[in-house]
Amino acid sequence: MYKPVGGLILAFLLLAVVMYTVYDPQEEDSKTKLTVSAAASLTESFLQIEEEFEEAHPDIDVVLNLAGSGTLRMQIEGGAPIDVFASASQKHMDLLAESGLILNSTRSNFAGNSLVMIVPSGSGTNGVSMADLTSEEVGKVAMGDPDTAPVGKYTKEALEDAFLWDEISGKIVYAENVKQVIVYVEKAEVDAGFVYSSDYMAADKNRIEMAAEVPVNSSISYPIAVVSSSPEKEAAGKFIDFVLSQEGQTILEEHGFIVDGN
Repeated sequence: MYKPVGGLILAFLLLAVVMYTVYDPQEEDSKTKLTVSAAASLTESFLQIEEEFEEAHPDIDVVLNLAGSGTLRMQIEGGAPIDVFASASQKHMDLLAESGLILNSTRSNFAGNSLVMIVPSGSGTNGVSMADLTSEEVGKVAMGDPDTAPVGKYTKEALEDAFLWDEISGKIVYAENVKQVIVYVEKAEVDAGFVYSSDYMAADKNRIEMAAEVPVNSSISYPIAVVSSSPEKEAAGKFIDFVLSQEGQTILEEHGFIVDGN
């Protein structure tokens, strides 16, 4: 029986050539790797910014490192290889600046936010106010850890300003970051939670509802800067320029952030 062995070998060789043409590992290795540490509340917006920035700069590969701003700051202080830091508060950027760990000349404020209180949909606590958190019907309240998550710092300040902190501090469930607060509320593991309005916009509206807008005395602003130890300062500067550009600002606004002029 005739067996077209030679034909099969030729076919495999052709397939290998095509695959190598489509994907060349050396091309990936030649890209500049840029690690961007960004506050967890920037997740959705920075994922889109990453995609569009890489389209505009195909020679740069952005790697996002998302967590609470305090956690990211401590990583940088510990010598983690980070190129750009985008914080949800000025405090953590200030601490890095004081230690000479960021390039102050590259620091810019690129977005703002607001604070809201959310509750699980259909939980029976919909429409509650902050004052209602003192009720016995409210068992647990989620908020970010004030030491590592700026959303927690803003929340604590708001509750203290409303003279509610002492009454409800025993009900508090601390989260590592704002995204974890969202999860707690979506799963109805808590009766209420405090998040940024941008995170509420990105959340599943079938599972949570906004109960109230929360006034804060501190301006919620997001700074960004190049990390001093970055070996890719030119690429890092290009990323920051993109975030500050009209295209980057439009993306942030679409995700619920406050940008200049709004």
